[in-house]
Amino acid sequence: MVHIIKSYFYFLWNSKNQHGVHSPFVYNLVTKCFYNTTKHPEYSILKAYRNSLLANKETIEVTDFGAGSRVFKSTTRAIFQIAKTAGISSKRAKLLFRIVNYFQSENILEIGTSLGLATSALSLGLEAKTNRAKLNKNAKITTLEGCPNTMAIAKKQCQLQNLNNIDFINTEFSSYLKTQNLQPKTYNPQPTTYNFIYFDGNHSKKATLEYFELLLPTITNDSVWIFDDIHWSSDMEKAWKIIQNHPKVTVTIDTFQWGIIFFRSEQKKEHFVIRV
Repeated sequence: MVHIIKSYFYFLWNSKNQHGVHSPFVYNLVTKCFYNTTKHPEYSILKAYRNSLLANKETIEVTDFGAGSRVFKSTTRAIFQIAKTAGISSKRAKLLFRIVNYFQSENILEIGTSLGLATSALSLGLEAKTNRAKLNKNAKITTLEGCPNTMAIAKKQCQLQNLNNIDFINTEFSSYLKTQNLQPKTYNPQPTTYNFIYFDGNHSKKATLEYFELLLPTITNDSVWIFDDIHWSSDMEKAWKIIQNHPKVTVTIDTFQWGIIFFRSEQKKEHFVIRV
């Protein structure tokens, strides 16, 4: 906790709003997406999804393959407590919705479903008509989760909200990624591609960098990747620094909670620290 507090003050000292941004690409993203104040109708669905979880007093047994929890001491946890303390915040869920919609993302991978709060934002962003000339009926989200019980809750909640563009896969993340067609082959030169990836499954340096390397073959010039909790620990900050410095990464944005990266070849390598 002390580490996060120190990191946050350092972030505030170095962060800027749109007035300190000189890249047209990032300036437009900040002004038209990050700071967009439109009351999208999808926000009411996000609220209903969250309220349904917060009203659920049932307990489940949680299987945790990641870095663990700073809040929970037991693997038996109440659903409303998981939603309240471990899920994406309402503000961040709205922002995630806007980012997906802004970039018109269509093939999304989420690493770490949990109770599906972020998944619902991704799903709604995929289907929102705002900013889209045409909706792609084949657009979908593939979401991975190691715990079968939390995934079952997420799947049920998404069905209740009629979010039907999601493939739920209960799996260990690295094992799944290693079995996918991510590398180009002579007989199949087109590997799986994701134009949007949300990393929220294992807040450790080793796992984060492993997923990063495994998924690099899927990138395109327009890929958008978001890493959650980049300041969660000193190890996560080290992972974030390595990712920033990777030669294929051009633009990076640190919003404190998230690290957002782009692979745009037309952009010079530049790092931004933005208050959201």
